[in-house]
Amino acid sequence: MAKKVLLGMSGGVDSTVSAVLLQREGYEVTGVYMKLHDNESYHEENFHRVQVVADYLSIKVYFHDLSKAFKQDVYDYFVEGYRAGITPNPCVMCNRTIKFGAMIDFADSLGIPYVATGHYLQKKDDFIYKAEDETKDQSYFLAEVHKEVLPRLIFPLGEWRKEDVKAFAAEIAPLKQFATQKESSEICFVENDYTEILQKHMDIDHEGEVLNTEGEVVGKHKGYMHYTIGKRRGFSVNGAHDPHYVKSLDPESNRIVVGKHEELSEQEFGIAQINLFEPMHNFRCEVKVRYRTHAIPAHVTIEEDTGWVVLDEPVFGLAKGQFAVFYEGEKLLGGGVIV
Repeated sequence: MAKKVLLGMSGGVDSTVSAVLLQREGYEVTGVYMKLHDNESYHEENFHRVQVVADYLSIKVYFHDLSKAFKQDVYDYFVEGYRAGITPNPCVMCNRTIKFGAMIDFADSLGIPYVATGHYLQKKDDFIYKAEDETKDQSYFLAEVHKEVLPRLIFPLGEWRKEDVKAFAAEIAPLKQFATQKESSEICFVENDYTEILQKHMDIDHEGEVLNTEGEVVGKHKGYMHYTIGKRRGFSVNGAHDPHYVKSLDPESNRIVVGKHEELSEQEFGIAQINLFEPMHNFRCEVKVRYRTHAIPAHVTIEEDTGWVVLDEPVFGLAKGQFAVFYEGEKLLGGGVIV
């Protein structure tokens, strides 16, 4: 009997090729398109594309409305994070609560043991490893996934390069259209800039004071929610000759603190909301402090649900709310939120 797998399908080339590969490997594939937000034309277009694939492969596909759970666990977390002056990572939370949370529950309701996605990462011996194509590697975003679900996950694209995925789709006549579509945005509900989302829920345009690291008022800004750590434009610094960057935000006073590049250097920081795939308390590893950064060797100490990270070399613009993600070579160990 063929092994059953529930595949998350977005209407993009990655999940489309994943469906073909899984079926060719002998899996009985069922597709699910997850409605996560309220852009109806977006969903209509993408679900139509999913149905094209489903018809070609003769598989059943479900339209699963998870917009309520997504709003609560991901969208509201995103908005409230910026309100609180931190830099949230909605993709990490979506993978934990929706793609490998609610989708697992949906698979259970259908009696399907395995769940697959078009993520670029590998799984070996029930652990997650970086993708073969490190330029597309998405392992960072799975650092908070519940370890109990790992044995059930399948990632067909772990050893593929993006250009090969597109070339594969281009060779299948009914699926050729998927090879040429543009890449989806990193945050699915943000079309251009995160502030466009915030403006729907609050007034973010309140002029405030810019302080230097000595606590002196040196300029003006247009409202603290317009700024993230490391940003260097959109505020004034009186008499400055060198570039200044946002070092910290104070939501209560609507102030931002700025400094020169060297003043944003950090080498130690705390973490919370820790998720590890095997028990560890005092260990060496490599740490990524943002998705688009290289991993830095570090020493990590964990005590219950908090921890402390000491990097071997400093990083620039460390942001509270982002995730510190731990690796042992290519292997994903887990992570925690920077506090």
